Amino acid sequence: MANPAPPIELNPAWQGLAIAGPTATGKTALALALAQRFAVEIISVDSALVYKGMDIGTAKPSADELAQVPHHLIDIRDPADSYSAAEFARDATRLMDDIRARGKLPLLVGGTMLYFKALMDGLDDLPLAQPEVRAEIEAQAAQHGWPALHAELATVDPVTAKRLPPNDAQRISRALEVWRVSGQALSSFFGASKVAGPRIAMLSLEPTDRAWLHERIALRFDQMLHAGLVAEVQALRQRPGLHPNLPSMRCVGYRQTWEALDEAAGLSEKAISQLREKGIAASRQLAKRQLTWLRSMPDRHVIACDQGDVLAAALDVIRQLRG
Repeated sequence: MANPAPPIELNPAWQGLAIAGPTATGKTALALALAQRFAVEIISVDSALVYKGMDIGTAKPSADELAQVPHHLIDIRDPADSYSAAEFARDATRLMDDIRARGKLPLLVGGTMLYFKALMDGLDDLPLAQPEVRAEIEAQAAQHGWPALHAELATVDPVTAKRLPPNDAQRISRALEVWRVSGQALSSFFGASKVAGPRIAMLSLEPTDRAWLHERIALRFDQMLHAGLVAEVQALRQRPGLHPNLPSMRCVGYRQTWEALDEAAGLSEKAISQLREKGIAASRQLAKRQLTWLRSMPDRHVIACDQGDVLAAALDVIRQLRG
């Protein structure tokens, strides 16, 4: 639907605005609040939201929220498929150009810091993913095991193989795919020339009180359990082609639930309690990694999301960015 709100008038040096932060810090709520005031379109920066049929465990925006403002890069992949940081960077760059051509501002929202880095800092010019080659590699792994493919990788790209454990399916697969497509080792691409990304002003939601964030994480995981996370993963387990080594099934919450269901098809109250503990612990670890990434970005504009009016603080930063 048409958005009558005015655009955010940033300094022309900025090509977009971002809202980043650890999980459960209120990024979606702030994005929707800004969308009510300005002409924006939201680009999701979340490696889990790209997958169809994974709604509860990803805290995917509701249908009502998605209807309030155009959203992009949500529900664009089947859980059996992969989606790389390089693909995100290309898709997001194209979308940003399209959104700006419509007279609106791209608002990038999410917590997948590798995606932000790929977009803003540029990526080594790696070959595009080749589904046919990847399928061939996965078929070989199913027959011989990932350690055997790790040994193969060691013969063609010992630098990459040395830093990967023998069962790291995703990274071994990608490294072998790059070799088979290009004839070059994955490690040979690092440090090569990069294509610079767009300049994006980043609002970073960072709590000052770790206990506040831990409480929010626990509340969110409880809400997911009550909303049917276990049933959602049970349904995904029935899908042919899905297995726990896929990137989609390694997402926080899904991995822990899959492992719990491996132990018992019907989860007892005790098993649910153990799942809850593991899911909350994994979410805390994710939040810690996200904060570490953010603190390595010196140009971000920090907003204490556990203190005061977050929207007012964001609007203050936006006013400063107009200069």
